[in-house]
Amino acid sequence: MLSRLTRPQAVAVCALPVVALLATAALAPLPFSVAQPGMTANVLGANKGTQVISVSGAPVRSTSGQLRMVTIEATGPDARVSLTDVVDNWFRTDRAVMPRDAVYPSGDTVKEIEQHNAAQMQQSQDAATQAALKYLGLSAGKVKVSLKLADVGGPSAGLLFTLGIIDKLDGDGSGGDLTGGRTIAGTGTIDAAGAVGAVGGVALKTQAARRDGATVFLVPKAECADAKADLPKGLRLVPVTTLKEAVNSLTMLEKGKGSVPSC
Repeated sequence: MLSRLTRPQAVAVCALPVVALLATAALAPLPFSVAQPGMTANVLGANKGTQVISVSGAPVRSTSGQLRMVTIEATGPDARVSLTDVVDNWFRTDRAVMPRDAVYPSGDTVKEIEQHNAAQMQQSQDAATQAALKYLGLSAGKVKVSLKLADVGGPSAGLLFTLGIIDKLDGDGSGGDLTGGRTIAGTGTIDAAGAVGAVGGVALKTQAARRDGATVFLVPKAECADAKADLPKGLRLVPVTTLKEAVNSLTMLEKGKGSVPSC
């Protein structure tokens, strides 16, 4: 003989599997990374006691102001990100929940990811050197550039490396600094021809830039909309698609002449 359940009892019994499922989902690892504003480094100076840009074979200028490359910090490739972590960080303006594959190459081990990021950084540095020397009309056979930035991987510092080399060798071309004495930050990949590419995470990078004193932020034009989201007060966005545009914009800012583009 079967006994009858009251309605509240029936609801409770039916709810048990749902509660168990939600509890499991809350604790299960998900394919996401949680990112936040990371460190910045002035490429015109030293980082962790080592000069970021070193040049031989050509006179090097003394510079003022700063050119700060910016980073984001993300949970590690082997970190467990749960539903609770995703929900807790989803609506925070100083955090971003990103697909793990957008942060780290899919299917790689931690060691392979580190090697991949290091290789991307080296390629970025090589392209930055080529782009800067080509812009200045200098020969790579006579001018040697060394770029060192500890504990940073990936290609997103390319634009700032290039601008740093140009500022150290030529400034604004007429005796002044590209920075105009300001703290300039920015992000973007670079190729040997001087094309600037998108990088991702720009909304977090603008926060890191402003936190560390920047008043101007160079951003790949394709990412203007992302950069404007939660833009910190006092930070001016300058969109760029090429190295020449970036140099021209900084020169116009320095001299106070011309129409500087904005997002």
